[in-house]
Amino acid sequence: MMKWLSEWWRGGTAAVEPATTRDAARLAQLHGQSFARGWGEGEFEGMIGERNTLVHRLRLGRKTIGFAISRIGADEAEILSIAVDQAHRGRGLSGTLLMTHLGHLAGRGVRTIFLEVEENNQPARRLYDRAGFMVVGRRERYYKQPNGEQLNALLMRRDLS
Repeated sequence: MMKWLSEWWRGGTAAVEPATTRDAARLAQLHGQSFARGWGEGEFEGMIGERNTLVHRLRLGRKTIGFAISRIGADEAEILSIAVDQAHRGRGLSGTLLMTHLGHLAGRGVRTIFLEVEENNQPARRLYDRAGFMVVGRRERYYKQPNGEQLNALLMRRDLS
């Protein structure tokens, strides 16, 4: 039992669980570190409180290190954002987070899921490719960077049924 406790305290075991409004500040912090335009704490609080939005946090020990958020409409959903703390990337945790999140979406009756990803974001593209997403479209100059550069987005889809 002491080994389990020491791994938990050091952050050894990952868990994906529903986020609450108490997580909003940390999720906003993670989003801001991961994307050019970060969402604020109030935006996360609002989304967590919406009935048609599913928000999971990725916890390692006692620390929240990632999240996934989707909006559901009928039997479809869109992944709005997914992020993992930079210090914990490259360990397969994003795959665990994504697949658990998709399982919960399927449990809510979602049959098809969509997302947009920046065309040159190779780590995210690999994650989505491994999870079975397929490119179904492209949005020219969709993402605007702080320096004014505009980057293309790929629209991806995966059937869950």
